[in-house]
Amino acid sequence: MPITLLWAVDVYGRVYSLSTAGQRWERADDMLLELKRVTAGKGRCWGIGCDHHVYLNMMPSETSIRYREETYENQRWNPVDSFTDTLLPTDRWPWSDVTGMNPLPLHSFELPSRSWEWEGDWYVDQSCGEPNQTGGWEYAVDFPANFSPDKKWNSCVRRRRWIRYRRYTAQGTWAKIPLDYPRKPPLPLCDISCGGWEMSDQSGRYPNLWGVSQQGEVWFREGIHPRVPEGSGWEEVEVPKEVAQLSAGPGDLLWALLWDGNLLVRTGLSLDSPTGTSWVELESPGKEIEALHVAVGVSVVWVVTKDYKVWFRRGVNSHNPCGSGWISIGGEMMVVDVGLNEQVWAVGEDRGLYFRMGVTLSEPSGSGWIPVSAQWGNSKEVIPPRKASEFGDQLAEALKSSLLSCTDSDSELGPPDPPNGTKDFPVLEAAAPSVLPLGGADTPTPPLKTEDPPSALQQDAPKPFIPASDSFINSLVSDRDKTSTPQLPITEVRQEEVQEPSPAPILPTPETAGHDVPWMNVDLEGAEAARCAQAAGPSSGALGTLQTSHGVGVEDAPVWTWVSGGGCDVDAGSQISWLSPTGPLTSSLSLTPVQSAAWSEQQQQQQENREEISKKPLERSHVRLALCFDTSLKTPPFRLGLITSPLRVVASSRFLRQSVWVRKGALRWWRDWKPQRWVDASVALEQSTKSDGGKDSIFFVYYTQYDEKKYVHVFVHEVTALVPVFMDCHYAFAVYTTQRTKQRWPLVLAAQTEKDMNDWLCLLSDCCCECRGITGPPSRQALWSTTSKGDIMVHEPSFSLEAPAHTLACDLMFWRQVPGHLRCVESNSLGLVWGVGWDGTAWVYSGRNGQQPTSGGAVQMHQQTDVRSVHVYENQRWNPMTGYTDKGLPTDRPMWSDESGLKECTKGNTPPPSPQWSWVSEWAVGYSVPGGTDKEGWQYAADFPTTFHGHKTMKDFVRRRRWTRKCKITLRGPWQQVPPIRLTDICLMPCLAQSRMEQVPVWALSDKGDVLCRLGVSPQNPAGSSWLHVGTDQPFKSISIGGANQVWAITKDGAVFYRGSVSPQNPAGECWYHIPSPPRQTLRQLSVGRTSVFAVDENSNLWIRQGLTPSYPQGSAWELISNNVTKVSVGPLDQVWTIAEGVPCFPAETPGAVCHRLGVGPMQPKGQSWDYGIGGGWEHISVRGNSAEAPRAPHPPPPVGAPRSPLPPTQVNGNAVGV
Repeated sequence: MPITLLWAVDVYGRVYSLSTAGQRWERADDMLLELKRVTAGKGRCWGIGCDHHVYLNMMPSETSIRYREETYENQRWNPVDSFTDTLLPTDRWPWSDVTGMNPLPLHSFELPSRSWEWEGDWYVDQSCGEPNQTGGWEYAVDFPANFSPDKKWNSCVRRRRWIRYRRYTAQGTWAKIPLDYPRKPPLPLCDISCGGWEMSDQSGRYPNLWGVSQQGEVWFREGIHPRVPEGSGWEEVEVPKEVAQLSAGPGDLLWALLWDGNLLVRTGLSLDSPTGTSWVELESPGKEIEALHVAVGVSVVWVVTKDYKVWFRRGVNSHNPCGSGWISIGGEMMVVDVGLNEQVWAVGEDRGLYFRMGVTLSEPSGSGWIPVSAQWGNSKEVIPPRKASEFGDQLAEALKSSLLSCTDSDSELGPPDPPNGTKDFPVLEAAAPSVLPLGGADTPTPPLKTEDPPSALQQDAPKPFIPASDSFINSLVSDRDKTSTPQLPITEVRQEEVQEPSPAPILPTPETAGHDVPWMNVDLEGAEAARCAQAAGPSSGALGTLQTSHGVGVEDAPVWTWVSGGGCDVDAGSQISWLSPTGPLTSSLSLTPVQSAAWSEQQQQQQENREEISKKPLERSHVRLALCFDTSLKTPPFRLGLITSPLRVVASSRFLRQSVWVRKGALRWWRDWKPQRWVDASVALEQSTKSDGGKDSIFFVYYTQYDEKKYVHVFVHEVTALVPVFMDCHYAFAVYTTQRTKQRWPLVLAAQTEKDMNDWLCLLSDCCCECRGITGPPSRQALWSTTSKGDIMVHEPSFSLEAPAHTLACDLMFWRQVPGHLRCVESNSLGLVWGVGWDGTAWVYSGRNGQQPTSGGAVQMHQQTDVRSVHVYENQRWNPMTGYTDKGLPTDRPMWSDESGLKECTKGNTPPPSPQWSWVSEWAVGYSVPGGTDKEGWQYAADFPTTFHGHKTMKDFVRRRRWTRKCKITLRGPWQQVPPIRLTDICLMPCLAQSRMEQVPVWALSDKGDVLCRLGVSPQNPAGSSWLHVGTDQPFKSISIGGANQVWAITKDGAVFYRGSVSPQNPAGECWYHIPSPPRQTLRQLSVGRTSVFAVDENSNLWIRQGLTPSYPQGSAWELISNNVTKVSVGPLDQVWTIAEGVPCFPAETPGAVCHRLGVGPMQPKGQSWDYGIGGGWEHISVRGNSAEAPRAPHPPPPVGAPRSPLPPTQVNGNAVGV
């Protein structure tokens, strides 16, 4: 077997080769060479550098590569001078090619690149006739004719051939191919693939080279020949859609990956038509999961989807290049490559190299994955597959879920191994049950080096960067935008700085940025940032820690990002030392790619130099120049019309001499169209002061697409909410406007650090409040709400919010954030606000909103902590052969999922709720689950999804158990802790603003279900003095107190009770009265208003209690109002607000939307219709403080047309209940 090479690239761009006869990885001799990816063929390897040039490495051979340049000297006879180079006008050129059509003088020949050198000077080819007699001349009657070495009496023309040889001198090294020889294609290229040397109709021919530009175009390299290894030029191949990556097989197969995740197949490839004839589009193998990578061989196709699942295409051959179907293969990989003999190589999710064993002609899908365990460096250390203790601890939990992308994993992260413990080499098995275990599991591996020289780490300190996405497919297409914006702090623009045309700070070009940013590889930057962050030490701004005994540094084993086995000649029976399986078979790789944590850690070093946020006046005319175009691009000012809307032009002339404030910075924007991904953007907040003293602000987001600068703008007075969100482990926040709330599509931006995000949130919130005239802490009438993330939001109501006519629409409500973190919050009209954290801790509002100090004193900020549990569910199905197993039916939920079963969630890829959280415990089985569990934590049911119970019966075919892990957040807010009892629910009695009470009734439930009454609560002492225990005979889960001291509560089994005889003199009441529940329904939450009681059941139905009177406060019956409700809050005016599960026509939105019941009045206590407001993760709302009653007006008639309602009319006991 000949000696061949396996090629691989690590995350730093370093290129390595591994010989089939060796045992050690060898790095390329050029230490400055950095490649993004490589593609190998027989005797050669191509690569794309970080400078986006194409490189070629020809393997050394005994025969040198020589190319013969030739030209012909032509002469004509005339009677005076005999033969001369003075030709007739109709003749060929004096120096030409063999056809005479193209001029080729000797001085026109140049070396195509530095990889060639001339072997000698030009000489005459005298192979025709006797050298000394003819001088190499051939004679003919005329041009063109048959030439012969014999001169005759009628020979009027003659020619001779001049020859010069050039030799290729770059064998065994990486040589750059000049992109401008002979003509320059649209560059840069982002992917290349070598193939075609085993075409079906001819064997052993030279290879083809295909490329993909960053604009999604496909290019074919012409002129590749054994004597011209570099090729001669590029030819564009038309494609129907934009391509992200492609793969060419040794034969006539060519598959391409589209940016939308689908696949293209090229048909008609042959020797006569090397570029093919047409394209056929195929869908991704994963359901609703886009393809990530494709690799083809002679008659096989392998695909990796975004969830890192590997797929094999069956039925592929030269006559049917599209194949017939997909087969799921075990293992979790990022990159696959098909080499010689259809052998498969891969880069795992843990960035280790793997080989597919058992691949034969009869079994092309193989039987399992084994690691490529070759030695590294000058030592005898073997590179094992990286475990969580080696690579995951460095860039820890913040990146267990992917940036664009749904990269869930079925693997589990176990406890980290000891630094010097033994490690086994895992082998990944396929889904086929016929795999046999190989090797032993007790082979110790020498530990990796644990210390790196500090100087080496400092020398490799990276430049600031902004990674494009957590998803690997985005790294394939992240180079599409030709302008990359470095992170800038929020800066000021002085009037003097705009007077002269200087490079604008928005969207700088590479020249102004100071380094080559636009086409930088994301993987290389992310790895450099990880190394820099490790050298800099720990930082509190990101999750996890970069300090570990196995650091990723210069002297450590490579962290792979690309592999190419197209030139590695191995097969299933090859005896290769570094392909010996040494561990048990496995099909799980448990670490996802890492970028965002390193990004956050590396950017912490820049915070010390952050500039102060200040306000400077600036002329409007100059602001337009600074905001609308980049002066470093040297674009004429008249080009502003391309990106300036007519509204802005009018505003420019209207406020030409009025001063503005401008704040600038750089964020990342989640773009609004597909493929959705993070885009580097420059932002600017422009605030103008009108002549009447009013404020007018606009927020701009500038980005670049296809070399054209564009922008998105938002008028600040139209902003309705600024909400922190959790996306791809970024510090992100969403900007809502009325229109975007209706469309359920907010403007999502991300900052590099938590401080950057808070700075921009505070800045934008201040401007929004200033535009709306809102100052100081929330008023006593404010509406309070919390999100599922724990953020606290508040809205200042107006009289029109509850007006019978012309009610303020919910999507026009402005919500501002109050510092803190709570699960629920309750208030009343006397200014009392209580909240309960996710860990059950009770908090009372200290009276400041915490955003800006007021003239009355400093903000009362306190340290606040919260602990919450994150749950994942392990699902199993019973079969007669093996009992309960994790092999479910094709229609079943994922075997690791969330509670709903709609989303795949494993212990390994489930992150904390946001980057501000940190894990404080390990995963453990949860036993406190509704419905109960058995002794192992399992719940049983007949099928998915049904009601689960804690004991197994004959009809139970599925089971699940909940795994729980705790995380903690620490922050500062205007909240004071009320120890020592942990609560699950709390309620304050609603009242009118003019009410006077010495003590405000506050009722609560402890975490054990006990009913409590807080004594001594007043506006002067909002925290009260002590808890009074109210006797019960069973635990409760929801409680509410309404007007006239009406106390209602729900037990954990769903029974409803009313507390009698509650009064200011007897705050705890005397006894409980049982209230019948709705038929066949179990209530879970209720809210009591001034004269009404609303409740929500376990099926998200909303009920109202009918027949309430002062003499009979228990009421008479329940009436169904609506479904699609998770929480309800009834105010002191009997107004009804809810948190809806979803918004009609928007099924993809995150559950939880604010919803207002319209038409509620004394004559219509159940209301008429619903009005939807802001949504996407709202958890709780309280309107019990809003007693601002609008002036009475006649009740309007029912609106014409269909009302806004969360559901159609519902049938209850044969009677249609209107909504």
